[in-house]
Amino acid sequence: MIFDYCVIGGGIVGLATAMRLLAGRPGSSLILIEKEDALGKHQTGHNSGVIHAGIYYPPGSLKAELCRKGAEATKAFCLENDIRFEVCGKLLVATSDLEVERMEALYERSKQNTIEVRRISEGELKEREPNIRGRGALFVPSTGIVSYAEVCQAMRRSIAALGGDIRLSTRVTGIRESVDSVDIASAGESWQAKKLVVCGGLQSDRLAVLAGLSIEHRIVPFRGEYYRLPAAKNDIVRHLIYPVPDPALPFLGVHLTRMIDGSVTVGPNAVIGFAREGYPRLSINLADMADYALFPGFWKTVFANRKSAVTELRNSLWKPGYLEECRKYCPSLELADLLPHEAGIRAQAVRKDGALIHDFLFAQTDRMLHVCNAPSPAATSAIPIADMIVERMANKGP
Repeated sequence: MIFDYCVIGGGIVGLATAMRLLAGRPGSSLILIEKEDALGKHQTGHNSGVIHAGIYYPPGSLKAELCRKGAEATKAFCLENDIRFEVCGKLLVATSDLEVERMEALYERSKQNTIEVRRISEGELKEREPNIRGRGALFVPSTGIVSYAEVCQAMRRSIAALGGDIRLSTRVTGIRESVDSVDIASAGESWQAKKLVVCGGLQSDRLAVLAGLSIEHRIVPFRGEYYRLPAAKNDIVRHLIYPVPDPALPFLGVHLTRMIDGSVTVGPNAVIGFAREGYPRLSINLADMADYALFPGFWKTVFANRKSAVTELRNSLWKPGYLEECRKYCPSLELADLLPHEAGIRAQAVRKDGALIHDFLFAQTDRMLHVCNAPSPAATSAIPIADMIVERMANKGP
């Protein structure tokens, strides 16, 4: 049997893509292949559960467009599938004169991105959030929280209802494109499909190379370490509390996040991961380390961001340093409040020249489309990303 479509990757982008492909062509055949024994086990299952509004992203970028559409689509999908979500809003808190200046620039950007944002004075901030301190804040009312694991399960049910086949615990070992189809192989089994979509996340570069594509980037894993606050402090904040980002730094910084289960996390930091899929603290995979150590872009990135890299590593190894970042805007936190929480790993695409790829990146042939980089907020944006993938496939090749 030749499938109409094959999707590799059972994270939220792969699931959304499979769902949209089947919905767009009723009666078509599709197989989704996932190497893990469950769906959404990597980036999707380790994110903060935020439905982002898209305030940070450059106007006109794919990130900005897809995030704005994705926030609306995610909320609509949740309503249709009886998935609990909460629109609690986000406060971006400025704690210094410099951050106040950056906050104003961010406010102007939000207007260009047509996102509803309000300036909040120091007095109103204290009234809204008695445990938070700052010189002022931006309030983004449309930001929400959800369990993306529940979203994935609803997508799985939709795929099954539309006739799709999902194969778990199946690692792809070969991809070969021919004139008429794409051959996909795993240990002891193989399939053919007229079109292939690869949503490989942390393994996306390896799958692209496996398919014979020439790529100029590599995935470097960045480990994001979180802490969870004690249950007694679950009401410490009413909104999501984020820092005003430093445009010179590659990542956002530590923030307080309300989770849909009622808990509150703080984090993440961003340190180089020694394993692409190793979530315990001392995880090491020598093959993963060799991949980026032999890639010249990695060392250029490290050198360009050496100051922040040292700070992040210090805070990873020294808990009081991490606490210091949290206390900039939540001074009541104590060392004992930082309880263990599972880490996440970000698949960061890096170019040969050391530049971090911050927007979406695709590689396409006549019968294949590889999602080479799907940065945060990919979970928020998954449904419009899928729509874009379906459109690109319809306009390309046989």
